[in-house]
Amino acid sequence: MTTTLIQPTSSTSHRKASAMSTTATATLPAAGSMARRTGPSFPALTGLEIRKSLSTRSGKAVAALAVGVGPLGVLLATLTSGGGVVAAIALGIMGMLIALVLLALGVLSTAGEWTHKSVERTYLLVPQRGRVLAAKATAMAVLGLVLAAVGVGLAVGTLAVVTPDVVWFAAGQAVIAVIASGAAFAVIGAGIGAAVGNSAAAMIATYLTVLGILPVVNSVKPEIAEKLDPASSIVTLAQHGAATTPIVVISAWVVISTIAGIVITRRRSVA
Repeated sequence: MTTTLIQPTSSTSHRKASAMSTTATATLPAAGSMARRTGPSFPALTGLEIRKSLSTRSGKAVAALAVGVGPLGVLLATLTSGGGVVAAIALGIMGMLIALVLLALGVLSTAGEWTHKSVERTYLLVPQRGRVLAAKATAMAVLGLVLAAVGVGLAVGTLAVVTPDVVWFAAGQAVIAVIASGAAFAVIGAGIGAAVGNSAAAMIATYLTVLGILPVVNSVKPEIAEKLDPASSIVTLAQHGAATTPIVVISAWVVISTIAGIVITRRRSVA
């Protein structure tokens, strides 16, 4: 019995060699290529954080609510009052609602990373946690300014169109106070979210404090609540223009929440 061995032809060997060559070319990096040694610039990182905040359904919903709550509030105020609205008072109340909504956007930008387990990827790409938090705070300030400006603009337009007998005295100061407060509250939310590390817990604790505890304190000790309540400070700023105590109160919330968020985030284990 004779055994015949089939030898590979030259064309078969050529195809195999070609496939191996193709595989090696696709797998190995090209000669002379270099990996990027520096991280993204701070403006690029800030823009990335803005896109991240607006890429989720919750972020889009909060941003839409921040824009729409102003004109909706004006409509409700007009229907219930029947006219004769003082613009500064109405805008102050609308500004407080816009700011409280933007606070949630800030919480989601930082605490959402821990809730959805994306924080490991974020800090692997940019290991400097303070740099990431600074970019998030800047992104929230920009988003807060833009969304509050759009929201108060729509509120003013709605007020002018649907509300009769509007008193426009000091309306310009109220608009500035609302826009600045929107940016400040978004940054406050980012700091609180970074410190707590859980979206639901951060928002429940903050809203319970601002909307539950501080109003009770205000009914018992108004002189103390005046120095603690950031929400009522917005109304005061909008109605009476620049005032030292409301500005100090809101600024203190911004500084304390931001520092707390940076310190706790640096000490917290990511893995």
